[in-house]
Amino acid sequence: MKNFLIIDGHKIKDSYWELEKSLMIEMLQKMYEIRFFEGETEQFIIKGQIHGTCHLYVGEEATAVGAIYASEKKDYITSTHRGHGHCIAKGGDLKLMMAELLGKATGYCKGKGGSMHIADVTSGNLGANGIVGGSIDIATGAALTCKMKEKDKIVLCFFGDGAANRGNFHGSLNMASIWNLPIIYICENNQYGMSTPIKEAFNIKRISDRKCAYNIEGLTIDGNNLVEVYNTIKHFSEYCRSGKGPVLVECLTYRWKGHSKSDAQVYRSKEEVKEWMEKDPIIRYETFLIENGVLSKQEAIEVKEKAIKAIEEAVSFAEDSPFPDPSTVEEDVYA
Repeated sequence: MKNFLIIDGHKIKDSYWELEKSLMIEMLQKMYEIRFFEGETEQFIIKGQIHGTCHLYVGEEATAVGAIYASEKKDYITSTHRGHGHCIAKGGDLKLMMAELLGKATGYCKGKGGSMHIADVTSGNLGANGIVGGSIDIATGAALTCKMKEKDKIVLCFFGDGAANRGNFHGSLNMASIWNLPIIYICENNQYGMSTPIKEAFNIKRISDRKCAYNIEGLTIDGNNLVEVYNTIKHFSEYCRSGKGPVLVECLTYRWKGHSKSDAQVYRSKEEVKEWMEKDPIIRYETFLIENGVLSKQEAIEVKEKAIKAIEEAVSFAEDSPFPDPSTVEEDVYA
């Protein structure tokens, strides 16, 4: 295997092959868990058992899993309104997540937060929120904390292409640059900000080119290629941890489903969706593992079945869990 790769003009160490075989396979299982979790979530939405809006991560699994596995467990992440994938990749409890979506008392937020407010501080997940780009400020503040108090930690900040046009994106990147903060800003460019295509929202070809305005490192990568995502974030995790400052990484990917459950998707063609589905990040990674002798076709089937079972157990737990007592409605309300 090559010792170094050239990714978007950057010489990056091929750290993937330093992983234990078990971790390579675990990443495949995590991607399947995200895919099947979102599949069950969609069915609950159709049945009317999930109230409020919901945003699915189907098609973007390689970005969350590759990036989070390339960081360390002690590191922090901030998520988005499309945050189920980040939470699962960071080690979130599938049962508590599903219970939260169904509004059950056993959920992460006792059934009161729903899809867009899941957080798991114990695992370093500082949470999702319903404000576009809302986590960028939180992540930057967390990175300042890491620099001042928790010097061995870094922050991964996930956000979408739409968030890259908000003022707090620019303010936060500028602040991170002048203060040399240990943070990787990960833009999940899934080609649309709600229904607005990327080409109509930006007058530049690559969002990562905005690195120039803040004199930081940045690059654009294939967000559907788990190995490329892993190697890139692994490289820059070490870069940030060593005190060299923030990084902007744009991951090119695609959401297979609509923006939210009410999206009729009239702004894109079926042909476009099909073209991106043929770049399925899970199938690509599974094929990669098989071709490189990491696992057999039968073992790949077993990994998939294990993920299905984990989701089935989460669904059973959530359905069997009680709803919150109405008398607790004013508890846990802070604003």
